[in-house]
Amino acid sequence: MKFIIGNWKMNGTQRDKTDLISAISQTNTDNKVILCLPFTLLCGLDNKIEIGAQNISEHENGAFTGDISAQMVTDTGAKYVLVGHSDRRLYHHETNKIVRSKAEMAIRHNLIPIICIGETLAEHESGKTEKVINDMLLECLPSNGEFIIAYEPCWAIGTGKTPTDKQIEAIHKIIFEKLSVHGFASTPILYGGSVNSNNAAAISSVPHVDGLLVGGASLKSETFIPIINATK
Repeated sequence: MKFIIGNWKMNGTQRDKTDLISAISQTNTDNKVILCLPFTLLCGLDNKIEIGAQNISEHENGAFTGDISAQMVTDTGAKYVLVGHSDRRLYHHETNKIVRSKAEMAIRHNLIPIICIGETLAEHESGKTEKVINDMLLECLPSNGEFIIAYEPCWAIGTGKTPTDKQIEAIHKIIFEKLSVHGFASTPILYGGSVNSNNAAAISSVPHVDGLLVGGASLKSETFIPIINATK
């Protein structure tokens, strides 16, 4: 069983959600499929698929206009939440410290955080990938609780570029070893970054790849279902 998580980002309507969930419910798979949706689509869920949010506040509650708390997300019935996605780090200047605070807040409210980590193109080209990944893990990991790690090299998100299988294997091995040192050896490690139906099978078969985090291809059944079916 692999995790296949779709991140809709700032896209989608209630009709889109209904149509995709209907298509997924007719797909025979042993994989765990999760959709991380905009806040407006979290309510009115059914039992056909698991749902996650794309972000939460690091604050419990209070005068933070426009923010959504972990408790609010839990109240919708959602079970998961993305924290530290590269979009949040880039456009909202979220630091590793903030990401860790959000992960721990999620766990306190019975959400499973999907902690996103990954290097930029400049870091990749200058040979700093391993250091960046180690630093992110050290600074983002919650002290306890259940969570998921998603490795998304920033230079591969939405670009059509992906690391080679060997590169993915090397980074996932580093992540696995680091997690094991801290007592989190059973934590799932996902790969994300320009995942599609053509590369899903190969990537999901790489050692220590426990699933996929899918962006744009998760919006439509004709592009998402083939990824679900290809992932073993």
